[in-house]
This record gives sequence, structure tokens and C-alpha cells, in this order.
Amino acid sequence: MKRLLLLLPALLLAAAAHAQFGIKAGLNAAVLDGENLGSTSTRYKTYYHGGLLYEMKVLGPVSIQPELLYSLQGSSIRTAIGNYHAKLHYLNLPVLAKVTVGPVFVEAGPQLGFMVSKQEDNVAGGTSSYNFKRTDFTLAAGGGLKLGNLLLGGRFNAGLNDINNPRDISGLNDPRFKNRVIQGYVAYQFGDD
Repeated sequence: MKRLLLLLPALLLAAAAHAQFGIKAGLNAAVLDGENLGSTSTRYKTYYHGGLLYEMKVLGPVSIQPELLYSLQGSSIRTAIGNYHAKLHYLNLPVLAKVTVGPVFVEAGPQLGFMVSKQEDNVAGGTSSYNFKRTDFTLAAGGGLKLGNLLLGGRFNAGLNDINNPRDISGLNDPRFKNRVIQGYVAYQFGDD
């Protein structure tokens, strides 16, 4: 055990030597979709995301890529009493396994999201609103091209948990909303491979 503890700093330094930091930004096509919608329908809205990434080589073409992203998500929601627009501001933390072969890469993994704020627009003029949960669990998968230090990619994020909290008396209905986000992005990684 003592040998392992002595080797740990050396392993971390070796991993950091084969790591790349980067920045990324892109567009989101986001919708709140789910079950028990009844007469409620939802439509995709175009938003954006941006943040930081850290790619650490593990073995050969395999790497681990945690990210810290600010992501604007939400939906247009049409109910029997009118239209409602939700803009949900998330701080997302995906941790992706990534495989790169030549210029092509694929990536997949879990993502944890924390809603930091929300903006609501009830077109019907009513006072009702949805009470969204603060935490979102998502599976993310995508791929793209690596052209030198430039990454061009796409990703689909599928929410796993219901983010609607109907226990609040002000909820309009009891739909089970899940985040669905299609992302296109550009990223730049600093340093050499």
C-alpha cells in the first residue's frame, strides 16, 4: 500500500503530461420531452453552450474527458390553457470515455447537471408555472473530427430523470419532463498530443 501511495504522485504527473486542456462552444437544440404529456406538446428551441474540457490519455486511443459546461436548455410547451416557454440554465459536468482513431473520435458517458437559474414566459398570462428540480442526470454520446487542435463534434444528451416536481401546488400538470439536447460544437485544445 505504501508503494502505491508513493507511486500515485508520479502517475498523476505522467497523466498530466499526456493531457490537453481546451475550450468549447456550440449550439443546442433542446426540448423537454417525456411521459404523461396528455394534451401538452413540446417543441425544440435553439440555445447555446460553452465551457472547458480536459482530455487525459489513458491507453492508446482511449482517453477520459471531463468537461465543465454552461448550457442553456428548455422548451416551448403548449397546453390547453396556452403557451409556455422555459429557459433552464445548467452547469453540466459530463465525464466521457473517448476513443480516437485517426481524425475520428467517438465519446460517451454520464453527465450531471445543476440548474442555476430559470426564465419562464407564460404566454397565456397566467400565474402558473412548472417547478423544475435542480438536478439532472443524463447520458451523453457523440462523435466528431479532430483536425490538429481543432475539434468539430456533435452529441446527444438524453435525460434519465423526471425534472418536473409536481409536488408544488403551482404546477400546471403532472407531465414527466426529461431533458433532450442535440449539440453541435467547436472546441480548441491547447498544447500538443
